[in-house]
Amino acid sequence: MKRILRIGIALFATSCFGQAGGLGIAQERTVGHLEVVATFDGPMPTGVSVANRGVGEATANQGRIFVNFPKWGDAVEYTVAEVKSGKTIPFPNPEINHYSEGDNPAEKLISVQSVVVDPSGKRLWIVDTGSIAFGPVVPNGAKLIAVDLVTNRIVKKIVFPADVALQKTYLNDVRFDLRRGREGMAFITDSGANAIIVVDLATGESWRRLSDHSSTKPEAAFIPVVEGDIMLMRLPGKTPSRLEVGADGIAISADAKTLYYCPLIGRHLYSVSVDALADRSKTDAEVAATVRDLGEKGGASDGLESDGQGRVYLSDYEHDAIRRRAVTGEIETLVHDPRVLWPDTLSLAEDGYLYFTANQIERQPVFQNGRDLRQKPYVLFRVKVDGTRIQP
Repeated sequence: MKRILRIGIALFATSCFGQAGGLGIAQERTVGHLEVVATFDGPMPTGVSVANRGVGEATANQGRIFVNFPKWGDAVEYTVAEVKSGKTIPFPNPEINHYSEGDNPAEKLISVQSVVVDPSGKRLWIVDTGSIAFGPVVPNGAKLIAVDLVTNRIVKKIVFPADVALQKTYLNDVRFDLRRGREGMAFITDSGANAIIVVDLATGESWRRLSDHSSTKPEAAFIPVVEGDIMLMRLPGKTPSRLEVGADGIAISADAKTLYYCPLIGRHLYSVSVDALADRSKTDAEVAATVRDLGEKGGASDGLESDGQGRVYLSDYEHDAIRRRAVTGEIETLVHDPRVLWPDTLSLAEDGYLYFTANQIERQPVFQNGRDLRQKPYVLFRVKVDGTRIQP
């Protein structure tokens, strides 16, 4: 009877705690099947975008992949690249990627924060901050450049004037509505001077909206927690301080009526009317009246993306996750994985995959008392989703 009792207890322990003789400890679950698309052993990437299949160069399984490397302190040989056979190649050419003192800032790529293929799938747009290591914007350096992916040649360049790209401006990410006006409009987040910049692609005219509005500024008193640590700027000999970065992630609805955005430092998602942003006759107060606080989204985000079904994809750098917000406001988790160390830019491709970079921003020296804790390689991941890319 005792032997039967011991066997019963052993079976019960095995079913509850794992293998007999050891205690199985619960762990966080992972969500989503991640694929490694490329790795990077050089500078840290931020942006990624994927062109439609067969545009400019035939590929068997996917479109062309583009990434960028901002000049934040790493040695950056070229700030925009195409990924080919696991390697990065300067894009659109090596010459434009080489900027040095004495060069015309309008003619060179200074430090690129994001690259985005527009809804046509045929043009890559390059957002050049005109700022090195978050310093003041170089005069005539902040710009938006379009490259035709069939010819690999620059077909449009819009340089932002000093009253649009302010000294403290940090151009971050961009989205497009190609159905508006003669050639469409672009919408760019300004993370440094806190605004949305609107660009008429036909005329090159640009203007600021929601400048220093509460929705484009860092959320008051918010401090992220990343990898279990309170994330503060920590440098030797200095008092720890809060990171102050405003409007960052951006996405546009499938009908191009709503622009979604969020500050890097904060957990709230906001929306604003695209009609209001684009109408220059509207006052700042009238534009601000269309802003909606859509509530917390589960964590702080760097990149946003949207799909043809009206859903918004949300990186979550606090929880190594990618989430998706339904039209009804419900949020689901698509990815949760300890390898997703600071998911940055999101790009939904024609092949039904969501691509994103993971670049370990939280491990940079500025947050680690001067120590660089980043572990190479940095990674470009993708995960299969059921969303379709927004069409022009």
